[in-house]
Amino acid sequence: MKRASGLTIWLTGLSSAGKSTLASAIAEQLCAQGLKAEVLDGDAIRQHLCRDLGFSKRDRDENIFRIGIVAELLTKHGVIVLVAAVSPYRSARDDVRKRIGRFVEVYVNSPLEICERRDMHGIYRRGRAGEIANVTGLDDPYEPPLRPEVECRTDRETPDESKAKIMSVVERWLGAETSPASGTLQVIDVIADAP
Repeated sequence: MKRASGLTIWLTGLSSAGKSTLASAIAEQLCAQGLKAEVLDGDAIRQHLCRDLGFSKRDRDENIFRIGIVAELLTKHGVIVLVAAVSPYRSARDDVRKRIGRFVEVYVNSPLEICERRDMHGIYRRGRAGEIANVTGLDDPYEPPLRPEVECRTDRETPDESKAKIMSVVERWLGAETSPASGTLQVIDVIADAP
């Protein structure tokens, strides 16, 4: 059987926009279809691979660079990688796209006020109180994608509607090249992103 080609699906957006929820749901569906899927969650990566980094622009760019390296390696080995990370700077995302090649950018778009209401970790509350600095969307910019392959409006769409939009693009990428016999799913701590 022909081995499925890997692909990176990069979900970017504000903290609490719904990136991790979507990444997990898509990975589960891909696994059910017999494909290899891996979720790289921004918060889990920060706790392990990037725990030496802060939230300056330089450190944020390095964080995305490291996540991109892992995603690139997995993609080369036929894994469908779902990255759920704020990744606020357009140039860093564009650099990762160029390096990986097989790349789908998903803009998980939700207004700041909705994200603040969903914020289970209190990131925005703490940012507004001055307890933490460099919170994306408050005192640090978020640069939305200019031409994402998919835009999900998670303030207007159900999770299933957003998932269906992403899956339709993924299925076009995979096309007839996939006929896997079995798949595996490994989700790394699917929890909310750090600021």
